[in-house]
Amino acid sequence: MKFYRHFPVTTVFASLMLLVLPAAAADQIAMTPAQQKTLGILVAPLADGAHIASKRLPGEIVIPVGQERIVGAGQGGLVDAVFVATGQNVKKGQALAHISSPELVGLQRDYLQALTQIRLSKNTLDRDAELFKDGIIAERRYLTSKSSHEELNWVLGQRRQALKLAGMGDAAIARLESRGEYSSGLTVSSPAGGQVLEQMVTAGQRVDTAMPLFRIGSLAPLWLEIHAPIEVLGSVAEGTPVRIPKYQAEGKIITIIRSINKDDQTMHMRAVISKNAERLSPGQFVEAELATEGRVGKDFSVPKNAVVRSGKESYVFVQNASGFVARKIEVISEQHDRTVISGDLTGNEKIAVTGTVAIKAAWSGSGGE
Repeated sequence: MKFYRHFPVTTVFASLMLLVLPAAAADQIAMTPAQQKTLGILVAPLADGAHIASKRLPGEIVIPVGQERIVGAGQGGLVDAVFVATGQNVKKGQALAHISSPELVGLQRDYLQALTQIRLSKNTLDRDAELFKDGIIAERRYLTSKSSHEELNWVLGQRRQALKLAGMGDAAIARLESRGEYSSGLTVSSPAGGQVLEQMVTAGQRVDTAMPLFRIGSLAPLWLEIHAPIEVLGSVAEGTPVRIPKYQAEGKIITIIRSINKDDQTMHMRAVISKNAERLSPGQFVEAELATEGRVGKDFSVPKNAVVRSGKESYVFVQNASGFVARKIEVISEQHDRTVISGDLTGNEKIAVTGTVAIKAAWSGSGGE
């Protein structure tokens, strides 16, 4: 004889309902307002995640390449006058110092000798050209005179360039050519406008040729060298806005160096600071924020405590009439004390921002994990 066990109809119906229950219902956490208050659960609306600042990142202010110049001594001698000091703004061509140089007199003498020889050579060449034209001298003699004149031209050019490297300007060289007026010293001039960042010489000091005297830099704009954790790489690109809140300075990322520091696993980024750069100084250490750009209406900013993890997935608890529903989301970036997320959200929801541990415990107890 076969025995048949009879189950109540309600039990069978409940079992069937579990099989066809939507997945979203399994993520529903029933909780009354009184329970929420007792557990210290607070909710807050979603915030737009299209514009959010990162956590503060360390950086150093430096002078951009091409905006810093080292001014050296064009000729050895005695510094008998200094006209500027550290911190002073200078213009291009402004006198910085004066050097009394006996060696400069020798360079001027050599130049005048070469100038005299080139004039004599030119007369000889003109005479031989006429004689060769009349057939009085051979072509070889004419070519020899021409070659000698060209060589002297090269010598004259070399000695003129030596005077310029020593610091003599075109006007001083012209006076030397026309009147034989020697100069016993040279004026060191600024090659560009900017600020004297360092004065490396004082009056009465003897200097050698090419010895550095001043460091001059243009301080607008400035660069910011940022050291950031590699986690920000996915949310930063060239053109990302950068802010230095303490000094209200702003700029943008211009270079992302794809080389990771193996000691602290940080990456190097470079930003150009174009707004309020005058409030900053080279060598200064500052804290900067990256203003990442998200998708308007699709990315949202929430407190870090609002995001919970279950396995490899991330969730937020959206409030509804019955309590909360666990909504799976994707974490876009974590910046400072907030997290940028995206998911099946409209932006009008309110989510739990405190007490998420208690909600997760209730969710886990009802089969959420």
